[in-house]
Amino acid sequence: MNDVPNGNGTDLDRLAEDVDTVVTKASRTVELGRRGFVLSILVFVLIVGQILPWVGDHVGWQVLFGQGGPIPQLFAATSTLIGVLCSVLALTTRRWWMTWVCAIGGWFSSVDGLLAIWSQQSGGGNNVAGAGPGIGMIVALAAMVLLAGNWMRTAFSRT
Repeated sequence: MNDVPNGNGTDLDRLAEDVDTVVTKASRTVELGRRGFVLSILVFVLIVGQILPWVGDHVGWQVLFGQGGPIPQLFAATSTLIGVLCSVLALTTRRWWMTWVCAIGGWFSSVDGLLAIWSQQSGGGNNVAGAGPGIGMIVALAAMVLLAGNWMRTAFSRT
């Protein structure tokens, strides 16, 4: 290399700047590899769960807008926000901090899902059992647990 100044600095200085730029970008992003495909499939399964019945005849997106009770609505909101929107954002941007948002939010949403299923299995004040959760709620919970686990593995995979 030539260390003679050429007006913009030396060739070695430009090379150092290029390396610093690449290292800075690499430190902020995560390489998803095959796990990215698995995460994409799980997001799709979660979307399918949103169009299946959750509470009685109400499908997931109807529950999201308040037609199935407050606890299932909370799960619908967190699974949509974290499981779909944040996951899509993390998959497209590959930002490392977004993997942590998806991992922690995914576990929070999974707990919400367990409470939502429990609320459908528990009776009201008269000790009568509920109608039970719909298949969509069960599919959504399974997808959220798997999403949270995969995002957690992704977040911890960075060295």
